[in-house]
Amino acid sequence: MEHVCPWWMTYLFDNPIRRLIHDPRRMMEKFVRPGMRVADIGCGMGCFTVALAELAGPPGQVQAVDLQEQQLRAVGRRCRRGGVSDRVKLVRAGEDRLGLEGPLDFVLAFWMVHEVPDQGRFFGEILSALGSGGRLLVAEPKFHVTRRDTEVELSLARSRGIEGRMTEGAVRLSWSFVVEKK
Repeated sequence: MEHVCPWWMTYLFDNPIRRLIHDPRRMMEKFVRPGMRVADIGCGMGCFTVALAELAGPPGQVQAVDLQEQQLRAVGRRCRRGGVSDRVKLVRAGEDRLGLEGPLDFVLAFWMVHEVPDQGRFFGEILSALGSGGRLLVAEPKFHVTRRDTEVELSLARSRGIEGRMTEGAVRLSWSFVVEKK
């Protein structure tokens, strides 16, 4: 797929410097509690996956979803090193499906929705997997995606029955929105 960031490029932005800007645990602790079922869509090498699994705790579960097998192997290694592999399920997405198992309490789509060719289908699948009151956080990089493009993504999510709004300044260097299934 021409839209997908090559796996090797992940090394450019999944590094200790980025974790100073986007501290995964601090960013996710307002969304994830022990026992929650969570999905990290477009997980890459797992920048957020380990923190999500730590926050969900042993009773919780995280689905780390990516199209690229190289990314899933990397996140698997990171989860084993972090001692959370028992609560992380690696999910290889297809070009036309995410493969989510619901109901989910929280879904993270960080810096990846702009790569999805059929965003309406993408948000529809997430809506189907979210449980009542489940939330989705979408963040898009300001240096690569316009505010208008992110607003279009939000409109698509809303058209699928998910309520939410843009959140100014909530995620550094990003346009973002949080939506909730009613």
